[in-house]
Amino acid sequence: MKHQHPTHANPQNLANHLEEIAFGMGCFWGAERRVRRHFGVESVEVGYANGEMLRTNYKSVLATERAITAGLSKIRNHAEVVRVTFDPKKVSLESLLKVFWEGHNPTQGDRQGNDIGSNYRSGIYYTTEQQREVAEKSLQIYQRALTEHKYGKITTEIEPLKNYNRAEEEHQRYLEKNPEGYCGLGGIHVKYPL
Repeated sequence: MKHQHPTHANPQNLANHLEEIAFGMGCFWGAERRVRRHFGVESVEVGYANGEMLRTNYKSVLATERAITAGLSKIRNHAEVVRVTFDPKKVSLESLLKVFWEGHNPTQGDRQGNDIGSNYRSGIYYTTEQQREVAEKSLQIYQRALTEHKYGKITTEIEPLKNYNRAEEEHQRYLEKNPEGYCGLGGIHVKYPL
């Protein structure tokens, strides 16, 4: 299988009114379906982001995680992410972050549901400084809500989007193609207070 060519966050290549951001919520199949349904989202694709490798693919991410788990590598693996292009005139970033926070358990570290590994970590990967500020504020807001419900500390990382690789075509809209496919995302039923 050929490596996918990496694409880097470059808001200048987008239409003037559009923005993009990437979310790591565990398995990207369910995350893609969840985010795609939101009003104001122009496009969603799944991929791999914020690892040390410039190029990667599904098999490579899984092999890297096995090596990390076995103590044979200390490389930082890519996370499975959904890359979201949205129109901020139609949908606020905070509204998308509500979908992000409520759509998974951000307190679990390197896992979601039955999926275990650093490639399933929770992350917000921004492309502008304003997005970083909104993301960090939203983390504080949701942490207060989780604390009130006796949940622990949020482990979500907030970093600039880097070393992004689009996932293979078979993973794009996976749950539309495979309605009975596994999705370990369920959230923890704590509302994000808008």
